[in-house]
Amino acid sequence: MHSEPQILDRVDPVVYNHIINQQVINALQLSGYEQDGYLFLEEFFTQEEVAAMREELKKIWQEAGSDNNKPEVIREPDSEEVRSVFAVHRDSGVFHQLAVHERLLAVVKQILGSDVYVHQSRINFKPGFTGKEFYWHSDFETWHVEDGMPRMRALSCSIALEDNYFFNGPLMVIPGSHRHFIACTGQTPDDHYKQSLRKQQYGVPDHDSMRWLTEKGGIVAPVGKAGSVLLFDCNLMHGSSSNISPMPRSNIFLVFNSVENKLVEPFSGMKPRPGFIASREA
Repeated sequence: MHSEPQILDRVDPVVYNHIINQQVINALQLSGYEQDGYLFLEEFFTQEEVAAMREELKKIWQEAGSDNNKPEVIREPDSEEVRSVFAVHRDSGVFHQLAVHERLLAVVKQILGSDVYVHQSRINFKPGFTGKEFYWHSDFETWHVEDGMPRMRALSCSIALEDNYFFNGPLMVIPGSHRHFIACTGQTPDDHYKQSLRKQQYGVPDHDSMRWLTEKGGIVAPVGKAGSVLLFDCNLMHGSSSNISPMPRSNIFLVFNSVENKLVEPFSGMKPRPGFIASREA
């Protein structure tokens, strides 16, 4: 716990293998990921693949809406509307196949330099007019403090299931912010995930740190067609605004962690979050 916000320089690598060993991305793209902390791959999946994923999403959405007791289903802070569903790679055959997709894993292993496993998976729903925001945050801050992830050797993969526009609450990132760790203030409460997954209150950056990061890197919203993939470093500052447009936005998130970066006890000293949020089985 810190009484004042701190900005610490990153000590871990960003790319763990610079020797190209796959044919999906090239050296220039890998260098861009290292510099900016993210890589956007337009229409990575075919429309047929997207259609199958969207059909599975519809099924999960309907099941989640009728099950008020399933802990994997996270609802909006001010309503019972579904916000996210976790552990979809575990519970869905379609999304399990996505988690072992050969071309996707080739890029992930290139960046992380080892075999990997799924630390977390989820679907985020942002319906038109009512989809809520996700405030600015670095995932590593939470994964380190609450889950016990030792080092910055993980990344997120966001797969668009609808076209992402500038106006329907797309994910925004701050290029280069992954090179600085923002140590947030305050003591994380017990079972914080039950509130934070609905609305984040702890582990969020202070305004001065955010101004400093955006003055250095600006803000970018990588947007594109359904089937596009955004890969971003575990320490990249990111967030999204609410969706007041008529166009819905749904994304699948897969978080890959290196098998050489397995979770230990949470660095907060508290009990770990449940396995459907942070897998402890590599």
